[in-house]
Amino acid sequence: MHILLVEDDPVLAEGISQMLREHGMLVDVARNGKDACFISQEQKISVMILDIGLPDMDGFDVLHHIRKIQRNNFPVLMLTARDAILDRVKGFEMGADDYLVKPFSTLELVARLKALVRRSSPASVGIRLGLLHLDSQTKRAAVDGQVIDLSAREWTILEYLLKNENRVVSKQQIIDAILLHDGDISLNAIEVYVSRIRLKLNNAKVMIRTIRGFGYMLEEEK
Repeated sequence: MHILLVEDDPVLAEGISQMLREHGMLVDVARNGKDACFISQEQKISVMILDIGLPDMDGFDVLHHIRKIQRNNFPVLMLTARDAILDRVKGFEMGADDYLVKPFSTLELVARLKALVRRSSPASVGIRLGLLHLDSQTKRAAVDGQVIDLSAREWTILEYLLKNENRVVSKQQIIDAILLHDGDISLNAIEVYVSRIRLKLNNAKVMIRTIRGFGYMLEEEK
């Protein structure tokens, strides 16, 4: 994994870089937006960790440049001290793939980077977590090699949760994902479908956590 870390704080940049290298990752550091744009154009990047607060151009400007001008589609994880909802929404709308607020856990950062690379890999049409495997071409799901029966809506919900592994998604976000393929559905119906999916994933070594007031998060059992 080749990581481009865009962070102007030299102490923080060094700390993150050292930690990522200890996990076997190759790390380049850019201290400003101009350097970030140059490196991302010249190097093959697996994931960019992008701080919003930069001295020359902010992270949103960098994101716009790499997505709209350079046409780069590698995953971008935005890293910032800002926890405002509008900042997160703006980042996602501009093409960010994930968002982590400082201070953060080292293990969470590493897990999110690996998940982003795994989801962006074109080599595989399947998604794996724990003993669960989803095949995106055949629309089949299996637990430890045993096919499980999912309705079309259950499949769409599970696929959406799995693609957003370790990330909280709201019921409305799940509804929006379903509406791309299906008709109208209510918030209460989402609860029913999630309950059914939980029963079918009983031995999959994964769990769908309910984050009260926010939504659901699928994660591997520790």
